[in-house]
Amino acid sequence: MDSFASKGCSALLILSASFCGVSAAHAQTPTYPTKSIRMVIALAPGGGVDTTGRIIGQKLSSAWGQPVVADNRPGAGGTIAAEAVARAAPDGYTLLMVSAGITITPSIMKLSYDPAKDLLPVTLAVISPGVMVVHPSVPAKNVKELIAFAKARPDELFYSSSGPGSAQHLAIALFSQMTGLRMTHVPYKGTAPSITDVVGGRIALTVASVISTRPMFTTGKLRALATVGTKRTPALPDMPTIAESGVPGFGVDNWYALFLPGGTNKAIAVKLQEAVARIVLEPEMHKQMLAQGLDAVGSTQEEFAKVYAAEFPKWAKVVRTVGLQAN
Repeated sequence: MDSFASKGCSALLILSASFCGVSAAHAQTPTYPTKSIRMVIALAPGGGVDTTGRIIGQKLSSAWGQPVVADNRPGAGGTIAAEAVARAAPDGYTLLMVSAGITITPSIMKLSYDPAKDLLPVTLAVISPGVMVVHPSVPAKNVKELIAFAKARPDELFYSSSGPGSAQHLAIALFSQMTGLRMTHVPYKGTAPSITDVVGGRIALTVASVISTRPMFTTGKLRALATVGTKRTPALPDMPTIAESGVPGFGVDNWYALFLPGGTNKAIAVKLQEAVARIVLEPEMHKQMLAQGLDAVGSTQEEFAKVYAAEFPKWAKVVRTVGLQAN
């Protein structure tokens, strides 16, 4: 563990109902925090979720005068960390920092907790925008040309991902479903080797974060076709989304978000949400996040609850289509 201070579906109904009475609860805010807070981070040290969590934790510690302690618990698509928080006391002193992949895992894994009831969404802190990239040998300059090229060659184009059931895998599977394409999935053990083989020409295309692909597409080793999010990213303001490029309705946001254990006092959740929103939207912090390829959001609880609830059925449908089985 590391201290930030020292380092200096009924799902929609359940989630919507959980916000009833927030105003009243806010008026009766308990004294919080009065001791150290544990932030359980669902990925290993050094990644985007970890870095974002540590920055937020450090700022919270400075603002509140209490240590925020990082507890990295990677593995199993975020479920190890999520279960630890779901089982924690709902007193505001255990937080979960996790990526959007948490909404995929219920469709491919049997869980010992209910992500709709046992976790309380607090705020969507940032989005790590993704981009669809191809090897330069693929003669497509945009998404429409890629679709035409791939349709003329069913099953011949290979796309890579960081593993079966990963956000990258399912983003391209969703793209294929919406466009009627037949492409072959090649899973890797991680994002870096997935990108490396696209650069090497052994794989035609992939989807990955802007920050991990920008060095390649700005030097011509890859060609970026479009961003995959629901709206354009400030990191690439002139690049259209896939939805703008001929696939209306497509949008996949890889967000990093904070949760509390289900049943936590709503006033505590509101205080935490407001504090995190101030942190990520502060101009200097916003600039720092953008330099790391992240879009600051700081959503309200209500906004995030709607996004969170909508993700489960969306990915369940894609998982069924690609034939992944829960285990």
